[in-house]
Amino acid sequence: MYDMHGNVWEWCADDWHDNYNGAPNDGSAWLEYDLAYLAKNRQDDLKSVLRGGSWGYYPDICRSAFRVLNSSRGNHDFYYGFRVVCVFGRNL
Repeated sequence: MYDMHGNVWEWCADDWHDNYNGAPNDGSAWLEYDLAYLAKNRQDDLKSVLRGGSWGYYPDICRSAFRVLNSSRGNHDFYYGFRVVCVFGRNL
């Protein structure tokens, strides 16, 4: 897949962090709590990260490094999306 940059804002599994200090380096999501806790306790009003801009925004924010803290994980719109990833040749 190529030439998809700026198609939609991409939902990220990571929680919001001001910088990358302490980020995992194994490709896993950077969450404040473990996944079992989140499945039972996380509310839709908690904030989620969107990355990359979309076709409906200014070009200067349409880059993969640009991220915003969305108002709610429950929000949806026609320019929000996610990227499906398939990893080959790697043991997790």
